[in-house]
Amino acid sequence: MRLLLYVTAPDMETGRRLARLLVEKRLAAGVNIVPGVLSVYRWRGAVREHGECLLLAQIAEAAFEDARALLAREHPYEVPCVTAVPLRRGHAPFLRWIDDNSLPADDERRGPRNLKISNGDNPQREE
Repeated sequence: MRLLLYVTAPDMETGRRLARLLVEKRLAAGVNIVPGVLSVYRWRGAVREHGECLLLAQIAEAAFEDARALLAREHPYEVPCVTAVPLRRGHAPFLRWIDDNSLPADDERRGPRNLKISNGDNPQREE
């Protein structure tokens, strides 16, 4: 099964750093960063509002615990928002791409795959 990981970050710089860590460590196949999110929440007895960015990461369920641990370790918040919802359906080639590019840290299949992605590119098949 695949998951959509939902994470908030205090700013774009932190969001980008966390997103790159997830993808570079092959825990997430990809991460969308949504800037300009306004969060309203209760913290230490007070209602607060704060601008954040939202990370939506496509991951395999088997990679969730490693991704959660990495985010808990690297995130600046005392209690980071790290949740996941199942991706029950989707475009089959995209779901296979998630499977091929999101692996738990101890998976022996880790290594280069048949898709190349660089900064600003969409997934493309190798020729």
